Amino acid sequence: MWIPAELRRILTETPELRRAFLVGGCVRDHLLGLPVKDYDIEVFGQSYDSLVRALGRWGRTDLVGRSFGVVKLTTGSGAGFDFSIPRRDSKVAPGHKGFATDFDPGIDPAAAAARRDFTINSLMFDPARGEVLDFFGGRDDLARRILRHTSPAFIEDPLRVLRGMQFAGRFDLRADPETVALCRRIQPTFAEIATERVRDEWFKWAAKSVVPSAGLRFLEATGWIEHFPELSSLRGTPQDPEWHPEGDVFHHTCHCCDALARLPEWQQADELSRVVYMLAVLAHDFGKAVSTRRVVKEGRERVVSPGHEETGRALAERFLERIRAPGAVTKRVLPLVLHHMAHLQTPTDRAVRRLAKRLEPETIAGLCLVMTADSQGRPPRPPSVPEAVERLRARATALAVAAAAPRPILLGRHLLAIGLRPGPLFGRLLHDAFEAQIEGRFHDLADAWQWLATHPALPSDAAAKLRTHPPPVAGPP
Repeated sequence: MWIPAELRRILTETPELRRAFLVGGCVRDHLLGLPVKDYDIEVFGQSYDSLVRALGRWGRTDLVGRSFGVVKLTTGSGAGFDFSIPRRDSKVAPGHKGFATDFDPGIDPAAAAARRDFTINSLMFDPARGEVLDFFGGRDDLARRILRHTSPAFIEDPLRVLRGMQFAGRFDLRADPETVALCRRIQPTFAEIATERVRDEWFKWAAKSVVPSAGLRFLEATGWIEHFPELSSLRGTPQDPEWHPEGDVFHHTCHCCDALARLPEWQQADELSRVVYMLAVLAHDFGKAVSTRRVVKEGRERVVSPGHEETGRALAERFLERIRAPGAVTKRVLPLVLHHMAHLQTPTDRAVRRLAKRLEPETIAGLCLVMTADSQGRPPRPPSVPEAVERLRARATALAVAAAAPRPILLGRHLLAIGLRPGPLFGRLLHDAFEAQIEGRFHDLADAWQWLATHPALPSDAAAKLRTHPPPVAGPP
């Protein structure tokens, strides 16, 4: 009954689909008890054209996946399902596009499943009999949380290693030793992967992981961590054991990412925000690899990392540029990295307002998530929300800047209403007004008029008019 009723009807009432099987992620997620969002169906014994004709009776068919043997069906209800015919792939050239594809409707299900990357993704489900087809032990691997390659053909596509990273994080998997060895064998082929595909796998890891450290440790075990030097350099970078009993910066980062994934606020955030916060936690201590040193304080050797926030911001930017993260993500991640220690400063009203502005387009609420994960990534210390973070959150909430930076009260339209015209003075007055607002010198438009009347650059006639006949508080429409 986990198959949608509409899809069951299509499979039951379409003769051409009598040898159709659900495949891949939908079967895996069903067996794990997870919500199934995408349904992929592989159809045997039919040509591509006959499959298109058969599905056309149920809705609109989209042939954009023709080169991969895929037909996208959109039914009258708006539901979408991907149907495909089985194929054989053979490596003929470097790169993820260097495959020759041979569509073979007569191939048997076991041979079709053999081309899939991992055993947990090679599972099939026969809707006619209601049974799982497991040719490579994927069901047992799921139960034991093992990530294992399906066949030796695994090495033909290096992208599969990064897929392994995000699968390990999403499902808390540990890699089979033979799979690790194959990944190490193809480590030099990383350059064959299109940068956009690298980014996609990182984003899936960042948005969907339940134990993100499992993905990071998979990268370390396979040697592929070396392709991400900002992350690799954290290994062996020491930390002061008094504050970081968990070990080096890489171990700390792993624990922090896991701590973030456990926070309800992260779990309930939209997908893009989950990506932003996870990448910010991943990168928050990149700078320690450069700035860490040992010093003697009060006769005792200590490990310190002065300025690692600023250095880390530059390294995080380099990492995000290399995987071609979109600007909307980068602009949110970098201020979180730069200000992840801001809770250690006294949260005066002025400081909190300025922090909210410096974080834009990110927010203090998002920064508090990153700070909490940072604090909780230090086992065996018990996880807790630092008091300093709670104070910052409470002050930001009281000032109404927790979820957004303060917006200017005095606007250009207000200056136009008192007879000023755009120009250098116009811009200066707006700039100074916002600075005064941040400093707490006024909190509403009525007080803003009074403040403006005392500005030394305001023409005397305009100042006199403001003092005697200030405009309506609401301003012009």
